[in-house]
Order: sequence, then structure tokens, then C-alpha cells
Amino acid sequence: MNLKQLSAHLKLSQTTVSRALNGYPEVSEATRQRVMKAARDLQYSPNLRAKSLATGRTQAIGHVLPISKQHEMVNPIFGDFISGAGQTYSRAGYEIVISLVGDDDEEAAYRNIRMRGSVDGIIVHGPRMKDPRIPLLKELGLPFVVHGRASQIDTPYSWLDTNNLRAFTRATEFLLDLGHRRIGLVNGLEFMDFAHRRREGYTAALTARGLTADPALMRSGEMTEIYGFRSAQEMLAGSDTPTAFLVSSMIAALGVRRAIHDAGLEMGRDVSVITHDDDLGYLRNGHDVPIFTATRSSVRAAGTGAAEMLLKLIREPGHAPLPQMMEAELIIGTSTGPARR
Repeated sequence: MNLKQLSAHLKLSQTTVSRALNGYPEVSEATRQRVMKAARDLQYSPNLRAKSLATGRTQAIGHVLPISKQHEMVNPIFGDFISGAGQTYSRAGYEIVISLVGDDDEEAAYRNIRMRGSVDGIIVHGPRMKDPRIPLLKELGLPFVVHGRASQIDTPYSWLDTNNLRAFTRATEFLLDLGHRRIGLVNGLEFMDFAHRRREGYTAALTARGLTADPALMRSGEMTEIYGFRSAQEMLAGSDTPTAFLVSSMIAALGVRRAIHDAGLEMGRDVSVITHDDDLGYLRNGHDVPIFTATRSSVRAAGTGAAEMLLKLIREPGHAPLPQMMEAELIIGTSTGPARR
């Protein structure tokens, strides 16, 4: 099935079909949906080389990862994001280009990508609070979308983020309502914007109830199982132990649960735990009844949304920045209960 045959089947011109497949705004939504359905039903796959020559685009989206973040390549959070984004790219006839670069070579890598014209747009991962990649990409004129936000960047740019501050404010308030006052925070690396916002939500909720955050109950680190285990183990070994934990990832929460068990305690009865759940494909939070009470936001859906935003920016040069906020749900599981007196 080629473009000529697809056009004949639809009784539309090749130009109209091509524009519909490439998302041009002058094609009506009804026509675009009709063309896309026929393309799926007839298993039409565009010739990427011909499409590239016709549109002046590479039909590729770039993801640049510093070598120090190679763990993200096997980290299910990155995998689920790419799964959501990849399906969106594929439907639009785009491919993914993943580049691993040295920590000090990121700027050169982006400049080289721009000079070679090897991709049509970029997804920025793991933003820091004052992330130098954002002004650099604006300077280079490369369409981009940030998965997350950078608190200390004032100029407008396109981003898709979970409302981490509100999520952790609500989670802390939930624990406070259960009578907990000693709440341990097992957070991500706090130079990362998401972790900074989660800490702000936690401290804001405590302050609103007249409580002061205790530095002895706050940890920041790479969100692994062993990090969660050691953080909780240290806090539970103290003289004034926490009655609850607020954890930044399901993986770290598994370590917290192990530390609670090793201390001879029962999660949910003796010590409560709330975690953030990225709704990962391979790490489900229970079935009918969730194991963990959690703030839940799908990273796969974030991948889909960020990809759709980037493709829109590519199709419509000069489009205004597209900010999008995702709200997390608070899901009640078996890991929380009233504070023990």
C-alpha cells in the first residue's frame, strides 16, 4: 500500500492525504481522522525517506541522556515514558533517536544535533531547578518539550509536569489527619525540580499545622530500593522514631517496607507509608486493593502527552509555548492507618 493507492481508496488527492497524515492544520479534523483510520486499517506505512524529502524533516525525535544517568535506560520510569511517547511517534511516522553523552558534553551534543539537523525536536528529561539546557535549546531554535519543569527558569517554554507540590501536600495532610506527627520524608535528589517541589509540599503541610520539619526525618538520594531501605532503617533506629513515611517512588518504598519488616513492625498497623506511584507497567501497586496508599500519576501518559505536544510544535513553527499540568490522584491502600499512641 503506497500513498497513491491510499489516496485512490479514499477518493482524495495525494496532497490532502499527505497533509492529513502529517497533521497540517488546514486539513479538517474529520478528514484527518478518516485518513488516519484508513491508514491503520490498510496498514499503510509511509516511506520515511520520501516523507523526509517532501517535508524537509528528519522524522526523528531526540532524547539526549548524560552517561551518569545511564541508570535511566533500565529504570522503568524512563522505559514507561518512552513506551507512551514511542507509540505516539510511530503513529505520526517518527522514529526515536537516543544519544548517550558525557556529563560535560551535553551542550556540544545539542549544538551538534542542531548543526547536523539530525532530529526535528527534543524531549528534555530530568530538569534541574535552573536547567541550562532550556535557554540553550531556545537559543538554538530547536523545538523541545521538558518532561517536568525548572523552577528558576523565568522565560516561557513548553513543559508537561505532575503537580508534585500539591501531591505531597495532600499526602502529608492525609497522614496528619490520621494523627501522625513524626513523618519521615524519603525523597529524590533535591537538585532535581520534582524532588524540590515534593519537599516544599511536605514542609508546607507541616507548617500549616504548626509543626516544624525535623532534618533528622528527611533524606534525599537516588530512588533505589536499597536507598529506601537504609533511609528508613536509620530513622527507625533513632530514639524518636517516625510513625509514617512519605516516599518519592514505588521502588524506594519497597525498601522502606523491608526496613519496617526487619524492625519487627507491620506496615499500615505500626508504621504508615505513602509513596508516589508512576503507574509503571511492570510494577503494579496491587490489584483490587492497592498495597500502598499513593499519589498516582501515569508516566506512560506523560510520555504520550509530551510527544503530542512536541509534534504540534514541529508541525506549527512559531506556536506559543505549551505548558501542561497533570494532577496526581490520592489512592488509598493498605499501607496507612491511624498513628499508634
